[in-house]
This record gives sequence, structure tokens and C-alpha cells, in this order.
Amino acid sequence: MTDPGIVDTRSRDVRRAAGAPDQPGTQDRQERRERRRSFRRPERTEQTTRANQSGLGGRHLGIGLSFSGGFIALFLFGQFAVQWGEYPDPTPSLIAWVLLLTTTVLSLITVQRLSARMPDWLFATALAAGAAVAALDLIGSWGETGSGVYPTAAAAVGTLLISLATVRRGRDVVFAAMALGVLLFLGALTEERADPLTFAPDLLTISLAILPPLLGVATVRGFRRMTQRELDLVLVQSTISQPQFAVGMFASEELARIDLDAETLLDDVAKGRTALPLSPEKSTTAAALATQLRLHLIRGRRETWLHHAITESEFLGPSVSLHDPAGLAGMLDPDQRDALLRTIWLLISDTTRAEASVSLSLGPIRPTHGVTARQKLRFPIELATTGVPRRRVDPETWQAIRVVGPHVDSSRDGSLHVEIECSIDNPADA
Repeated sequence: MTDPGIVDTRSRDVRRAAGAPDQPGTQDRQERRERRRSFRRPERTEQTTRANQSGLGGRHLGIGLSFSGGFIALFLFGQFAVQWGEYPDPTPSLIAWVLLLTTTVLSLITVQRLSARMPDWLFATALAAGAAVAALDLIGSWGETGSGVYPTAAAAVGTLLISLATVRRGRDVVFAAMALGVLLFLGALTEERADPLTFAPDLLTISLAILPPLLGVATVRGFRRMTQRELDLVLVQSTISQPQFAVGMFASEELARIDLDAETLLDDVAKGRTALPLSPEKSTTAAALATQLRLHLIRGRRETWLHHAITESEFLGPSVSLHDPAGLAGMLDPDQRDALLRTIWLLISDTTRAEASVSLSLGPIRPTHGVTARQKLRFPIELATTGVPRRRVDPETWQAIRVVGPHVDSSRDGSLHVEIECSIDNPADA
């Protein structure tokens, strides 16, 4: 696997040599989008995310959203009680409220029994019940705007949707909320009104129906993104303890698969299920396994912990490029490794701009002079950022940089550039 930093540098050099105008901003954004589209999480990250989806506050968030929706539903039910005497026939709206309450309770109980999962059939049933609630309530309040009667149970369907925001995909809830809003808007638009001002309470009803689910989805997405970032940081920090050159999570998973395939083939031969000599098909399979194993062993001798930390991180991968042909990152001590990783992480997370990026370059080794020349190696670490202004850098970032080594920083075109003078123990003296 080619270092992405080397690829970036080579592509710019080729453009310059060809006389083409260099457009690093556009090119970098395209490369980041491509890396984000092609990114695949390691299985360990997927398993950790699924295992902690409800254990890191997700269940409490769902309970909080359900209670918030319950308060809104209680307010709307109070409005229904106030309007009771104005209904020509309150039966349809009363049936709508009973159906809504039953659907909400049964849906939440079923979701809990299914380990906080809501299958498609249950979601479709809940949506059908919600549509029936809205239809019944619109029938019960139709033509009574002059008497001050407005839909209440139909608006409360939004409280059912907000309680589902943590167990269904966000777009499912958003589409359902928008469909509910369109239904209520069409109902309000087709009503005959003696006074145009009676349209204002209908707008309030529509807002109460669609805004809580939309805010709930936004809250859940923000929470999941925050949780995913923290899990991502914890997982990439595990690379700090690796040796200078090692295999990452992707390679480990691939090696485990190759090992299983090889063991299966050898077991078939040992137990006579596969005859010797091997058939051409089996021989091709065995040769492919051997080739893949050799490639992984070779690759593991030139990829450092920092390469794995960046390429296996959903957060760092699209925004950080690395140029470390000599594998100098693997020679850093544990404190320097942790500080360098925190520096990169904080530089990206300290800005809200989506185009923020960090280009990291290590080396070459510089000559040393003096008594400690044989005990120490010195090399520069250059951090070139895009979209990260100096004023937005957190003080903790500077503290982490000082742990790596003395540094000189400058601002160019509104972005931060840092050169760190890194000193490490000479491996030859170990």
C-alpha cells in the first residue's frame, strides 16, 4: 500500500513538471472526498461501535427524547380536552388518541424486547397507525376552525416519531415527519375559512408535528458522531504500543482469514477429503494464499503505527496525509507517539470547517554534533495545515507539540504551519 502523503507529493510534482496550474485546494478536497467514500472501517471498529451503541448513553438519550415527546403529547392532549365541548362529534379524535397511545406503548415495548432494534415491519406498522391517527383526527376537526377546533392527535404523531429517532435511521424519521407535515398542511389549506387569521393555529400545529422529530434526529446524529469520534480515538491510540513496523487492524483481519483458509486446506489434505497431488484449482488456491501471506509479511515491514492510526481512522483518514518514507514515526518513544497523535487529532477537531486537513512529513535525519551525537538522532516533523487558523488552535495542542519536541510555528494564508525538532534515542546504542 502506497503512503498517501507520497502520492499527494508526486501528483503535485507531475502537474508542475507538465506546466499545469497547481490547484491544491480543489485537488485536496477531491482526494479527501474520494478517501471518505472509499473508507471501510475495520471489523474491530464495527464490533466496538455496535457493542457500545446503547451502552455509551444512547439508551438514556432515547429515554430523554421519549419523555420530551411525552410532554408535547400531554400539552396537545390538554388542548384536545379544552376543545372537547366544541367538537360536533369528538369520537373520531378520541379514537385517534386511543390508537396513538396504544401504538406508542406497543412499539416501545416491542423495541425493548428486540434489544433496542426496530425492524422494518414494526416501523411500517407504526407509520400505518400514525397515518390512521392523522386521518381520524382530521376528520374529527374538519370544518371547525371557526369554533377553535384544530387537530391535536395528528400533531402528536410527531411525538411517536421522536421516540423512534434512536432505533431507526435518521432519514426514515425525517421522511415520515415531512409526510406528516405535508398531510397536515394540505388539510389546513383545503379548509374553508371565514377568517384568514385562523390559519395561524394550524401553522403552530404543523410545527409541533414536524419540528420535534427533526430536532430529535439532529440530536441523535450529533451524539452518534461524538461517540464515534471518541471510540475512533480510543481504537487508534491502541497503535501507539506497536513496534516500529507492524501490521494494522486491516492486515490482522486479512491474515486471520488467510490463516483460516490455509488451515481448512491443510485439514482437507490431512483427512483425505482432498486427494494428492492437488488439482489445478486447489493448487491455484494454495499459491494465492502463499502469495497473499508473503505480501502481508513484506508490507508489515514498512508501515508504521502512525500509518495505521491514520488510514484506519474514519476521522483522520480523509483529512490527514502522511509522508514518512524512512519509517521515523516508529522510532518515537511512547510519550512522543501519544503527543503526536493527539496533536493531529486536536488540529482537525479544533475547527468546524469540513475542508480542514493536515499534511504530515517526517525526516530526513539531520547530522548531530557534540557529546551526545552518538546517543541521539534528530529529524524534523513538519505539520502543514489547510483551513486551520492559528487562533482556533487549543492550548492543549501546543502542550502536546512541546512533548514531541521544540517547535517553530508560522501562519501562511490563514493556515498554521509547524516544524518540530524531534530528538530520539539512537537505536544503534540500544
